[in-house]
This record gives sequence, C-alpha cells and structure tokens, in this order.
Amino acid sequence: MSRVADVPYYTQRDDEIDAKLYNLWRRAKLHFPTPIRVPLADYPHMTMVLEEHEWVCVDDANNDMPILAWVEFEDKGRDALHQPVKCKLNYYHFAATKVRAHSLELMQQVLEQRLKDEPPHL
Repeated sequence: MSRVADVPYYTQRDDEIDAKLYNLWRRAKLHFPTPIRVPLADYPHMTMVLEEHEWVCVDDANNDMPILAWVEFEDKGRDALHQPVKCKLNYYHFAATKVRAHSLELMQQVLEQRLKDEPPHL
C-alpha cells in the first residue's frame, strides 16, 4: 500500500534517479526491512522513508506529512544497470525544490554507511 496514494500533490514532474543511487536502494532493500527510515541530518524533522516501490521525504514533526515523493519507477525489464531510472516526482510543499537534490545526497550517504556497517551474512 502506498504511503502517498491518498495525499493530493502540489505538482508532479518527470524525473530520473541516478543508477548508482537506485542500485544502492535495491541493495538496501535486500539487507533491511522496509520501510527504511533515513533521517536527513541537515534538515531537522525531515526523514526519507524508503518503501518497497517509492521514496517519500516526510516532515516527521507533522505526522509524516509528505514533502516530496519519488513514485512510479520505470524499472520493469531493466537490463542496463548503469542507466538512470525514470520516475515521477510529486511535490507536496511549495518549497520542496530546495531540499530535493540534497535529500538524495544525504540518503545515499546514510545507505552507504548502513550497508558498510552491516555484518556479513554467513
């Protein structure tokens, strides 16, 4: 079930996710149960919630209200792991553009660290 399916968005745009970040998320889903909550250190009260089929940047001080959401990843039949993945980006707040790029950078840093710290499976 989608976290944002019933929440009206301000606007929706086409977007692309860098292959490195997308593949990192897929690896993280293999190691950690979803949803994966990633606090965004540079933005107090903001967390990236990584679901099975969407990423949602939420205001955790406001009952996890969405700010941004990457949805509808076009990854069916994906065979070129180095290519970016197209998706839709929903904006739920008029100033969400200001945190878009940096929130993805922070997400990448946290996921890389968590996977690095994960003990090997025997």
